[in-house]
Amino acid sequence: MQNTSGRRKAAVARVYLKEGNGTITINHRSFETYFPLPWHRTSISSPLSVTDNEGKYDVNVNVRGGGISGQAEAIRLGIAKALTDLNAEFKPALRAAGFMTRDSRVVERKKSGQKKARKRFQFSKR
Repeated sequence: MQNTSGRRKAAVARVYLKEGNGTITINHRSFETYFPLPWHRTSISSPLSVTDNEGKYDVNVNVRGGGISGQAEAIRLGIAKALTDLNAEFKPALRAAGFMTRDSRVVERKKSGQKKARKRFQFSKR
């Protein structure tokens, strides 16, 4: 059983991978009910399909924070890291698909005296 973590924006996912029949459970809910959009489901299962491991491992995930897209990408990174811990030969294929790099972009904080992080209040000369 492999356990790794994945992060994206404000989302943190703890991924537990063990041999099984391919069920994916997220926060004690089924994969289809937690992520109703097909784009998120294909994004999450893509590391398994790239390495030809669909249906071989059970994936159990605890995820917190962020939104749905950030959580989906955090889970994708966690699954990719867990697969490389299981077998190091998967790493080149996962890296070529772009699943091994952590996307470190986060929301910039709002500054005082400004409307948003970079947008300023309208300047009035008179």
